[in-house]
Amino acid sequence: MSITAQTWQQLCQDITIATQDIFTQINTDSRNANYKSDGSLVTETDLQLQQCIKTCLIARCPHIPLLGEEMDEAEQIAVLATGSCWILDPLDGTSNFSHGIPFFSVSLALMHQKEIIAGMVYDPNRDELFSAFDTQEAMCNGITLTSLIKRNDTTDLKRAIAVIDTKRLSRNLACAIVTQHPYHSQRSFGSVALDWCWLAAGRIDTYLHGKQKLWDFAAAAFIAQKMGCCTQTLTGENILALPLNLMPRSAVGAQPQLASAWTQWVAEHQEEPN
Repeated sequence: MSITAQTWQQLCQDITIATQDIFTQINTDSRNANYKSDGSLVTETDLQLQQCIKTCLIARCPHIPLLGEEMDEAEQIAVLATGSCWILDPLDGTSNFSHGIPFFSVSLALMHQKEIIAGMVYDPNRDELFSAFDTQEAMCNGITLTSLIKRNDTTDLKRAIAVIDTKRLSRNLACAIVTQHPYHSQRSFGSVALDWCWLAAGRIDTYLHGKQKLWDFAAAAFIAQKMGCCTQTLTGENILALPLNLMPRSAVGAQPQLASAWTQWVAEHQEEPN
């Protein structure tokens, strides 16, 4: 039930063009957000994007079912149980989008026999398409990330740029981030998929997030792994470890040369003091 590299490339192009068209027609009504039962936001654009991408996927790969964020949970569980499906977040960063903050993305992963084998993340504001397929190198707009990357080669956390989402961390770890942070500077952008892709591209050095859904991280963590980045949870497991399910996972990421120091610092500060 997998696909060829050529089909993957065609799909990436189809989805990029189709979503560009939607984003160029955005108006005030398209940004109006409603709260879902889990407290997250959804806009008309989320739903429009999911339907548009579903149409692209059916046209190229009608045999592969879709697990989309904007589906009901029972349907998501049933699709995931097949072990081979698309995993889609049509608009990662809906809060940013609804408030006019230009940092959001479209994220799509392909699961085959329960493992992630491909991922794409499209940033419409910068017209950047991050992608990776099977054993091939990670790309950005068709150019290998290896040739584009400008990593900070420091092994000193004090010189690192970190992306941290503190609101989903334990109290002890969040307090340590505020009062004892070991890095040079901190950001929080609001799109998990782009966070991971920017780590892959060497734009940030360390990453910490307390709770993200499968459709948030599946594609982008796969891309980051392709670039040798640390991609694990707060318990030290690979964030893409099997079995993949709908339960949220924490995220700890780092450039390869900072992985040991960053994960050690996080581990030392997440436990409550005796």
